[in-house]
Amino acid sequence: MQKNTFSLIDIANAGLRLLPYLPKVIYYNKSLNKLNPDSFLSTGLIFEKMAEKYPERFFLLFEDKKWTYKDFNIWVNQIAHVLKRRGVCSGDCVGLMFENCPELLACTLAVNKLGAIAAMINYHQRDKILQHSINLVKPKILIVGDTCLDSVSSILSTLDPKILLFSYATEKEYFEYLSLSKEIADQPSINLSETRQIKLRQKCYYIFTSGTTGLPKAASMTHYRWYKAGIAMGLMSMRLKSKDVMYCPLPLYHNNALTVALSSVINSGSALALSRKFSSTHFWEDIRKFEATCFIYVGELCRYLLNSPKQINDSKNKVRVIIGNGMRPEIWEDFQKRFSINHICEFYGASENSTAFVNLLNLKKTAGFGPMSYAIVRFDTNKEKPIINSYGFMNKVNKGESGLLLTEVNRNIPFDGYNDRKATEAKLFRNVFQKGDCWFNTGDLVKDQGFRHISFVDRVGDTYRWKGENIATTEIEGVIQKFPFIAEAVVYGVEVPNTDGKAGMVAITLESRTSIDLLNLYKYLKSKLPVYSIPLFIRIQKKQECTETFKIKKSDLKKKSFRSHDPDSEIYVLYDKDQGYKKLTNDILHLIEIGQFKF
Repeated sequence: MQKNTFSLIDIANAGLRLLPYLPKVIYYNKSLNKLNPDSFLSTGLIFEKMAEKYPERFFLLFEDKKWTYKDFNIWVNQIAHVLKRRGVCSGDCVGLMFENCPELLACTLAVNKLGAIAAMINYHQRDKILQHSINLVKPKILIVGDTCLDSVSSILSTLDPKILLFSYATEKEYFEYLSLSKEIADQPSINLSETRQIKLRQKCYYIFTSGTTGLPKAASMTHYRWYKAGIAMGLMSMRLKSKDVMYCPLPLYHNNALTVALSSVINSGSALALSRKFSSTHFWEDIRKFEATCFIYVGELCRYLLNSPKQINDSKNKVRVIIGNGMRPEIWEDFQKRFSINHICEFYGASENSTAFVNLLNLKKTAGFGPMSYAIVRFDTNKEKPIINSYGFMNKVNKGESGLLLTEVNRNIPFDGYNDRKATEAKLFRNVFQKGDCWFNTGDLVKDQGFRHISFVDRVGDTYRWKGENIATTEIEGVIQKFPFIAEAVVYGVEVPNTDGKAGMVAITLESRTSIDLLNLYKYLKSKLPVYSIPLFIRIQKKQECTETFKIKKSDLKKKSFRSHDPDSEIYVLYDKDQGYKKLTNDILHLIEIGQFKF
């Protein structure tokens, strides 16, 4: 496995490349350090200021339409005046359920201009999960876009009847809903006085977790953290200028889009090119159409793009920097070279907490530098708990080692948490290094790369233990995906009767082929991996089930284990060290179940 740590020479060379931008970086860093959460500043006010400073500059590009900062601010104000007239006040919640579209962005900023909280509801949600999400945040008003009306209407009887319902429909209207598009027609376009009374520490958004391992939770986002993200990531790290265009193919209910992309754009006075949804087929067409100079990503999105057929014009684009998280180390350099990307600004952050890491120095295969207080502590992956020493405290790992990432919680680094107090407290560790301290449990295992840089290793629960060794699934996936004709590989641990720990299993999808040479795959894995980390089971399937933000549903695969067959998949077992993998028959499965098959 690659050690992937940094030396003083690596940092010095990166620092030299940063030198021309250093004065600006220092300036923005000082600004962040002076930032007071009690300042009267907010997302809406920052947008107003940009509309005054750059009235004729384009703010939003969507399909074949464009809006200047001035025109969009007028639209936002009209919506805000409607909401005010309908009783929305500071601290109230307004639910928003749309696919990506200009109307959603306008409603989001309008809600924030009143000091209210925009609950960004995942438009893929249905039935009980949607009912749960809406009831969780208790909105005073719920605004629904065209394509989401049927989903919401199907659960109306389960919602609080006091919720005022608005549709922002252009094609159809339902009698249960008021029409927002009609109500804004006669509203004033002037800025609202309430906007200047909002403090940075107030909440501006609820961001819902994906709910892949349970019902979604609503993480709180404050104006303070939203603003800091735009300065730290947009201005300091990406070095955005007003002439830049950021392409966003991610849904606006996702923090990468709402906080990183939108805040970076507004704080730099640049333009946002918004896509209705991600399409690997049309991605680079859009990039060239909008003349985008940067884009926001999640790791799986980049892998889809890299797996798409090569085109002669792949490198012909104006993109100089991209920002996101989850870029796998094994595709980093290939992606950068093929699409001619100068700077991959990988970052690490959590929806609930202020601490972030960002690849400011443009190093390779890193989630970047963390300026605030954090710790990487020794972790027992078998018990899935931090290791406690004889004094009752935790111990930090050494450089080059992996452990659980904790971030300190204090006045300067608040934990906004969830709107559920019990869920909030469950994410905190107290008395970690001394009595009375408090740390946020990220739930992520990371590697200490030195010089306050980290790389992501795995989610807690994804790392498993076999033959007395800890296995990091992401590292194994990186090796397997380099084997010819494998499009995706998802590694996880499964319980096997009469064994200790969990055995490795991998779910594979192939490219255009329908078969793979499993003997050569086994030989390849033996040459690349320690014997204990070679997966013992293989599931070959037609496609991987993903969430709407491209996260593979690993929990579902764990439940299927090696016992669950279906028409779209085949399961193989490592039969012996000479023959390699063999199809898992009922006879072999029986031997495994009674403990007579030896691994």
